[in-house]
Amino acid sequence: MPYHVEPVAFVHAARSAPEDDLWGGEQARIVLVDALQPAALAGLASFSHVEVLFLFHQVAAEKITYDARHPRNNPDWPQVGIFAQRGKNRPNRIGSTICRLLSVEGKVLTVAELDAIDGTPVLDIKPVIREFLPREATRQPAWATELMRDYWSGKP
Repeated sequence: MPYHVEPVAFVHAARSAPEDDLWGGEQARIVLVDALQPAALAGLASFSHVEVLFLFHQVAAEKITYDARHPRNNPDWPQVGIFAQRGKNRPNRIGSTICRLLSVEGKVLTVAELDAIDGTPVLDIKPVIREFLPREATRQPAWATELMRDYWSGKP
């Protein structure tokens, strides 16, 4: 059953093309759409972090993966299902990132380390509440750690 979702905001960022790594230190502005008022952000500045759900809007339909693949098409890493990785070629093209909240001014959020490009539609913004984070240690395979090695590093 199809479900229609409208963006609540759009990303304004320096990067205009998707990139795999070096997102550390990036800042972006998230600007609410005209239909939403600043009151929608009331109280959000009390939180240190927000989770931003967004649409990978530049992924063409023919690039979407519905089964398994090598992450980043790297044959050195195991072939795993699309739901066992965070690639942009997902069936619904939805991304999610926890960002540091730098400021809230009117209808604009300024965040650090949002890995979304300029013009990205934002589907939702949620405060990060400690009790929703994992309550025990997390685990991940070695290939995921290797893949993420330079993801949050700064520009070379």
